[in-house]
Amino acid sequence: MATVTLRPGRDASLLRRHPWVFSGAIASIDGSAEPGDTVDVCSADGRFVGRGAWSPSSQIRIRMWTFDADEEVGPDLLRARIERALACRLPASEEPAGRRLVHAESDGLPGVIVDRYGDFLVCQLLSVGAERWREEIVDALRETVAPAGIWERSDAEVRSKESLPERTGLLWGDEPPELLEIVEGPCRHLVDPRKGHKTGFYLDQRRNRAELAELVAAGALPSGTSGARVLNCFSYSGAFGHAVLAAGGGAGGNQGAVERVTHVESSADALELLERTARLNDFDPDAVETVEGNVFSVLRAFRAEERQFDLVILDPPKFADSRRRLDAAARGYKDINLLAFQLLAPGGLLATFSCSGALQPDLFQKIVADASLDAGRDARILRHLAQADDHPVGLSFPEGRYLKGMICR
Repeated sequence: MATVTLRPGRDASLLRRHPWVFSGAIASIDGSAEPGDTVDVCSADGRFVGRGAWSPSSQIRIRMWTFDADEEVGPDLLRARIERALACRLPASEEPAGRRLVHAESDGLPGVIVDRYGDFLVCQLLSVGAERWREEIVDALRETVAPAGIWERSDAEVRSKESLPERTGLLWGDEPPELLEIVEGPCRHLVDPRKGHKTGFYLDQRRNRAELAELVAAGALPSGTSGARVLNCFSYSGAFGHAVLAAGGGAGGNQGAVERVTHVESSADALELLERTARLNDFDPDAVETVEGNVFSVLRAFRAEERQFDLVILDPPKFADSRRRLDAAARGYKDINLLAFQLLAPGGLLATFSCSGALQPDLFQKIVADASLDAGRDARILRHLAQADDHPVGLSFPEGRYLKGMICR
C-alpha cells in the first residue's frame, strides 16, 4: 500500500473527518498506486490520518474510506457501511416505494449512490474507489437488500473528472421493466431507470413536494372563480405539478383549488413520461398543460403575453458543478427567479430550488432576494427546504447539503 504525505498544516480537515483530500494538499507519495487503489494518508510529521481511494486524474485526489488505522478497506468494510446506511433509515415497511439507501460520502461510501424502486435497485458508482470495488459492492447489496435486480446508471458527467467512462446496464439479477411504478402520497409515479434523470426520479424532492402540496391543500394559493394557475418549470416527469394538482382537488377530474398546471420542459421524452403519469393518476386532461422548450425562452414569452400564475415552481438542473462556474450559475439563477417573480400574481407563491452544491444557501437566498427587488416585488420566506431525510448530510461533510430551496410569498 502506498503512503501519501500531506503538506504541513493540510491535515486539519481530515482531523475533522472531512472525506476529501485535494491535489494541492499532497506533498509526496511513497510507493505506486493505480486509480482506485487504497493509500494510507499521513500528516507532514508522519502521523497516520486515514485511508482512502487514490484518484490521480481528479482534483479530489483521495476520497477517504476510513480514519481508523485498524480498519482494512475491503468487502467487510463495504458491507458494514451498507448495513449501517440501511439501519439509519426507516424500516422498509414504513418507507415509500422509492427511497435512497446509500448516499455516498454521508454514508461513508464515497461515490456510491443506491436508490430503491420497489423490488429493484439502481446504482451509481461515480468515483474510482467505487469502481475499484464494484463487484464487492454489488455482492453486499445483493446479500443485504435481496432485490430482484440491480441496474447501473453510472452515466453521470462527474465520472469524467475521474477519467472513468460512462457505464449503464445490468449488474445482477433481473432486468427492471422499461418503467417502474412507485407511490408517493396520493400520486402514482412512473420511473425510467434506463434513460431517466439521475436514477430515474427525483427522490430528493419528496419531502418538498409534500410540503408544497400541504400548503395548496390548506388554501394558501390565491385563486379566481375557476381555481389557481400553477407553472411548473424544468418539470421532468411532472412530480411537483402532479402533487399540487392532487392536493388542489385535480384528481379524478374533480374541480378544486387548482385549475391547471402548466409544465415547461425541454425534453420531449420527459413530457411523454409526464403525460403518461398524468393519465395514470386520472387527472383531468384540461388541468394538465405541457410546453416543450427552453424554460428561459418560454418564460420570457409568457411575460410578453402577460400571463400570470398563482404558484411558480423552479427546480432547475445543476447550474454550477464547481466554484469556477459559480458566477455564471448565479446569473442563471438570478435570471430565472426574476422571470418567475414577474409572472407571479399578487399573493402568489414561488417555490425555488438550487441543487448546485457549490452554491451556499445564504448566497442562494441573496440571489432570489435580488431577483425580487429587480422585479419590483416584495416577498417573504414561508419555509426553507432541503433534501429528503434519506439523503443525509454528514456533520463533517457540508458539501453533502447540495439541495436548498425556499417557498416565498
